[in-house]
Amino acid sequence: MLLFLKLFIIALTVFLVFDIIWLVFVAKNFYKNQIGFLMKEKINYLSAIIFYLIFIVSLVIFVIMPNIDENLVKLILKASLFGLVTYATYDLTNFSTLKGFKINVVLVDLSYGVIIANITAILTYLIYRGIFN
Repeated sequence: MLLFLKLFIIALTVFLVFDIIWLVFVAKNFYKNQIGFLMKEKINYLSAIIFYLIFIVSLVIFVIMPNIDENLVKLILKASLFGLVTYATYDLTNFSTLKGFKINVVLVDLSYGVIIANITAILTYLIYRGIFN
């Protein structure tokens, strides 16, 4: 349980930093231009928090913890698949059911899912091993 808590705190911190950078500075205008007509004026922060918690708990349990003593290549492969699957669930469902949900949004989001899962998993792995090993 202690290992999980350490990894969770590290992973959540890393994820939040990079996701905020992505959403506020890098991709804000992209999403606004592509699917702005679907976006709410006020963010539902509760659902965002629930997503972050589910994503990080799952990433830690399924990817980081089982590979914390393994080589980094295995972690990267599993993080890539995890990021692809989690972001594909949202984007491909929206692409198949919503008018105006664009393929370029799907492709950007799928790429981002792979990247953010890897950044989070790799940095969590390196920080944990640097501090606790």
